[in-house]
Amino acid sequence: MTEGFAMDINAVMAQLPHRYPFLLVDRVTECVPGKRIRAIKNVTVNEPFFAGHFPYRPVMPGVMILEALAQAAGILAFKTAGVVPDEKTRFYFVGIDRARFRRPVEPGDQLVLKATLERAIRGIWKFSTIAEVDGEEVASATMMVAPEVKE
Repeated sequence: MTEGFAMDINAVMAQLPHRYPFLLVDRVTECVPGKRIRAIKNVTVNEPFFAGHFPYRPVMPGVMILEALAQAAGILAFKTAGVVPDEKTRFYFVGIDRARFRRPVEPGDQLVLKATLERAIRGIWKFSTIAEVDGEEVASATMMVAPEVKE
């Protein structure tokens, strides 16, 4: 972490427009603009989705893991571009390829979210992402985000 910086929850909320119950990044442990980010999502039993997914065996939905990865990639995109989200500036999740899920994520797990900027061409930012629990990969995907164009 010598060339990057960390962000607490207040800095995360200043960088993402998401709020409870959809804010899925609790802390950034390393961010190197233009390169990579490492963030944390603490998975607790009182997450709203666990009530129905599933009542007798709570499992974090794969789409929520992907959203957490997309939020981490979004922070990296904002920091790389040097902008703060507002009503005129947002990045949207616009594509996903090669999504894979290796094992369930359950209450008590700590998701480590990693995103690496692969390239930025014509306003489309492409990231390789991996989610881990206890050093074991639980999900991965290639994601694309793009800025909202407002005139």
